[in-house]
Amino acid sequence: MAGSGRGAGTLGLGALVRHGAERGTSIHPGELLAAAALFIVLLAEAGRVPVDNPATHLELTMIHEAMVLEYSGADLALVEWASAVKELLLMTLLAGIFFPIGIATSVAPQALAISTLALLAKIFALALMVVLVESTNAKLRFFRVPELMAVALGLGFLALAMRFF
Repeated sequence: MAGSGRGAGTLGLGALVRHGAERGTSIHPGELLAAAALFIVLLAEAGRVPVDNPATHLELTMIHEAMVLEYSGADLALVEWASAVKELLLMTLLAGIFFPIGIATSVAPQALAISTLALLAKIFALALMVVLVESTNAKLRFFRVPELMAVALGLGFLALAMRFF
């Protein structure tokens, strides 16, 4: 990760991000693999197209939509909003840990404004990547989803091995 646990001396998220921001723009190849693994997990957790197709109404093939079938109105809006907040949280985590460029190191208004703009740019770039993956890939068959998650797990283990060995 941009601020690895070994370099930061802890696994606390704040310390990892701070260490990555202090280190600058140098990226270890293992960090790219870990970022790719987290991106695949982001797609799966958010129920995006390679894993799930939110536009479908086939109960056997949908993951996210099966839990919202019985809701409508304000309750459905809250469930959809919670799903969007979860996706934003995962994107923010991915952007903050692996790409800590532009993170504020003080609470000065100018630093906070620059940090907010940098975060919005990183989230926008990640959203574009999600759109690119969704528009270039078809939905995976239901029994192929575990293989995609195994790829993410393998990338994570490979990133760990590259970082510590």
